Amino acid sequence: MIGSSAPAADVGDGADEPILVAASLSGESDAAWARAAADHVDCAVLGGIAIDPTSREAARDLVARGRSEFLPEDPIAWIDRQVRALADSPVRPGVNVRSATVEPVREAAAVCADRGAICEINAHCRQPELRAAGCGETLLADRDRLADYVAAAVETGAATSVKVRAEVEGVDLAAVARAVAEAGAEWIHVDAMDSEAVVAEVSAAARSAAAGAFASAETDAPALPTVVANNGVRGRETVREYAAYGADAVSVGRPSDDPRVLSRVADAVADWRAGDLLDRSDGREREVSR
Repeated sequence: MIGSSAPAADVGDGADEPILVAASLSGESDAAWARAAADHVDCAVLGGIAIDPTSREAARDLVARGRSEFLPEDPIAWIDRQVRALADSPVRPGVNVRSATVEPVREAAAVCADRGAICEINAHCRQPELRAAGCGETLLADRDRLADYVAAAVETGAATSVKVRAEVEGVDLAAVARAVAEAGAEWIHVDAMDSEAVVAEVSAAARSAAAGAFASAETDAPALPTVVANNGVRGRETVREYAAYGADAVSVGRPSDDPRVLSRVADAVADWRAGDLLDRSDGREREVSR
């Protein structure tokens, strides 16, 4: 986080201190986008990108109705090119992938592992075309399949994240968090929608799952999953709120191309890292959503 007054965070597989993430925006989040945010963020998640034939067909349908999507001829090669383009950047890359089948996730994760990038499994997108294809938020109601995706990615050695969404009817997000943590997810990226308190439930469930796995295995204590809170992050007040709910990091979505927003959030995360965030009042800031 070069633009911050505090030293940059060490963005390991599991974040040991608060970090700022630029969340993926379909059709926009490529290497150039990540570089543009590099003065402020610690990690930038590229994509989302459809990587199997079924999800790619759904993405074509989305383009036909005016949505921006990445549709390269070879999505795995695209991932490799984009991540390699950030090799000299201070930002750690991630790639948000959509798939209706597990093997392409494994293939994408292998590229991420080779390049030191995070492989983020998309269990988040809610467009009808993607849900009909069996990917995106549909995975939230199919925890076993989602856990299989996570396990496949983890087996490649890739740091693995799962992007999830709150307020999906019939979905117990805490149970989803337990399932993906038990499968080896190191990050859980939560779009809280209008239910910010769900971050506390996800955090507690993920930590409980990690503790249970440790108790049943004769290994060193595992790193606890990093919970990244997303939705409405615009400045100190929202960062403080998510921190109070137990988030380990925050992400900025739509305003990720606005340096004013990124700078405000980066300053708040720097204070969080320094231990000052929860103690400081903020009468000088008025958050402005875009």
